[in-house]
Amino acid sequence: MAEADYRYCPHCRSELVPTERGGQTRLACSQCGFVQWRNPVPVVAAIVERAGCVVLVHSIGRPPTWYGLVAGFLERGEHPEAAVLREVAEELGLDGRLAGTIGIYAFERLNQVIFVYHVVVPHDVPITLAADELDDYKEVPFEKVRPWRQGTGPGLRDWLVARGYDPPLVDFGTPLEL
Repeated sequence: MAEADYRYCPHCRSELVPTERGGQTRLACSQCGFVQWRNPVPVVAAIVERAGCVVLVHSIGRPPTWYGLVAGFLERGEHPEAAVLREVAEELGLDGRLAGTIGIYAFERLNQVIFVYHVVVPHDVPITLAADELDDYKEVPFEKVRPWRQGTGPGLRDWLVARGYDPPLVDFGTPLEL
């Protein structure tokens, strides 16, 4: 089981025990029947296109080479398409136009399912970063983008391949070569 699992039942406070449910071993409560299913968390990510470049963002507190896609969690009752446009507006201060759906990707390490979209933003409006989340961004020409192996990287690679690029996969955080 993972660190994120409950140790005690959130309903009756009894200790959870490994139990066979749905063909897998899961933590469950022998007193009230609660099961920790560990369903994946839905996330949206935007491949933000701006004037022939992909906008990559840097989150506050992350290692200096960790640039990635604009991404965030869906809110209750929110459609993924609305969520990705909201995230772009919140993180970059720009109104984007949804240009297409890239795909849906499982990210097991963080127990997420990621909906990846292509979003186009205006090139003549300055980017205003969400100061509470981000501290930098880079606009990387398509031919210099190097997608990473996990998380949002496979979606970025699929998008680039559909545009005729065949970039190598790199480890997340590999320094950008601009």
